[in-house]
Amino acid sequence: MEAEFKKYTLNFKEPGGTSRGVLHTKDTWLLKLKDGPSIGYGECSLFKGLSADDRPEYQDKLKWLAHNVNETPSSVLKELEEFPSIQFGYETALSSLRSENPFQIFPSKFSKGLDSIPINGLVWMGSIGFMKKQIREKIDSGFNCIKLKIGALEFSEELNLLASIRKDYSKNDLELRVDANGAFAPQEALDKLKRLADFGLHSIEQPIKAGQWEQMAELCASSPLDIALDEELIGIFNPELKYKLLQRIRPNYIILKPALVGGFKGSEEWIDLAESLNIGWWITSALESNIGLNAIAQWTYELNTKAIQGLGTGSLFSNNFDSPLIVSQGKLHYQPELDWELNF
Repeated sequence: MEAEFKKYTLNFKEPGGTSRGVLHTKDTWLLKLKDGPSIGYGECSLFKGLSADDRPEYQDKLKWLAHNVNETPSSVLKELEEFPSIQFGYETALSSLRSENPFQIFPSKFSKGLDSIPINGLVWMGSIGFMKKQIREKIDSGFNCIKLKIGALEFSEELNLLASIRKDYSKNDLELRVDANGAFAPQEALDKLKRLADFGLHSIEQPIKAGQWEQMAELCASSPLDIALDEELIGIFNPELKYKLLQRIRPNYIILKPALVGGFKGSEEWIDLAESLNIGWWITSALESNIGLNAIAQWTYELNTKAIQGLGTGSLFSNNFDSPLIVSQGKLHYQPELDWELNF
């Protein structure tokens, strides 16, 4: 078996605003495995500034994988433990290689075009006018769950925006999720959560920065608004430490991005631990190309969850790979009659 890597830069159609800054491009690494006539594709989706494996030796670890790709999968994954995006790409490429069709990684009713996955519509930060425009577009295109990035504008402006949405759409008509990306200071977070709760929100992701377990635990215990952990999970690879975190903080939900938390294996560890503590969860993509998004979507469908997922990021890029993945009426579909276009 041979391995080949290729760097690819995804370009945003419109800048993506978060409380950590504005995104214009997203670099990723495509992985191709070859074993005789069989080919498998994966994506090592490094997220600059967020991934635990955003380290100077990242490319050296890619070269290590290329040189050791014939080792046992368990030993490879162990060596890649602190490089979750490479784990994700390797797991995906290996499953793709072993499949009859390299893009039907986890064959199911979803990948055969017989079922779909409900997803949220993502609204990026920007001016109030820009955010209202995005919200209108998402609702008009059939989404009944919208996720808004908050934390960069004046808080009063964000409250006014939520009020304007709720004026037209009740919580029964439209589910609203917000993501603060750790923007709130611990001493002001509870007051802000109380004010946000007035709008019947589903949940808030990561209200304060990761690593503040005691403050986050206090928030989860006293907040009138459900809290979901996201960045909090990044960089924690030991199962015992994962359990310790969940048991201490006791969030309502965790949000799993396979490329950030150890691929499918690492994500499934989190799911098992969360369910043992009656903590809910859902899956979110992390700005992968359609190669990574396809793998995450097919894997997610196999988990047999009814929750609304965060898998609508494929349409954000102007130079994504043509694929059978289609978003329609607030759901992600796979239309197998459409072709993949991948020059790799």
